[in-house]
Amino acid sequence: MRAIFLADAHLVSPTDNNYRHLLNFLRALEGNTDVLYIMGDLFDFWLGFPSHPFRQFDPILDALERLVGQGCRLVYFEGNHDFHLGPLFSERLRAEVHSSPATVTIQGKRLFLCHGDQINRYDRAYRLLRYTLRTGLVAAAVRHLPALWALKIKTRLQRHSQASYQVKTARWDYRQIILGFASSRHCLGCDGLVTGHFHIAFQEKINHATFTVLSLGDWMGQLTYGEMLDGELRSMSYTPPEKPN
Repeated sequence: MRAIFLADAHLVSPTDNNYRHLLNFLRALEGNTDVLYIMGDLFDFWLGFPSHPFRQFDPILDALERLVGQGCRLVYFEGNHDFHLGPLFSERLRAEVHSSPATVTIQGKRLFLCHGDQINRYDRAYRLLRYTLRTGLVAAAVRHLPALWALKIKTRLQRHSQASYQVKTARWDYRQIILGFASSRHCLGCDGLVTGHFHIAFQEKINHATFTVLSLGDWMGQLTYGEMLDGELRSMSYTPPEKPN
């Protein structure tokens, strides 16, 4: 069995390199991947408006639909840029959607899977924002307000994210925060942690090599992802073809 973990592509436009590389990557998964775990922020912004205003992402959705049609399960952990995904994912793509972290048994190993935006408990301002955006009131607004609101919400979230990223990376040691959180999951009986969000790629064994930490990096400049094969987690890097299709 083969499982793939992917996070933080932050897709914007079909003309971008990471968008084209992801299409090629998804095609390469056809016929050899049992489950694809999207660990949040596949899109730079997505809310599940019924009118589906984000037509620029149709090629990605089509590629995911082909992959699912060939027997690959799709599991989506919502991020901080894509949430309230809506029926397009649960119905058309038959995705198993998680709005919060989950402990999942994969190939005999208990893994704690999360986007990662809740790991840093010191970031109280973001945690409050996250709580507000995940309320039922916001979910109802997505279903009933005009899609024009999507652009307003997108602009606000992107401005907040861009303004805070450099400040936060200078303030906190994300690697140590991830490792500390991983130790707490090990104490609860997990065998590993897979997380996105932090845009740093590393794989590390902790607690006498009994627990595997996999931080996925991103699919922007790094083109990194995770693979689980025969019960072993690995950090992987995609090499684009010389002439992308």
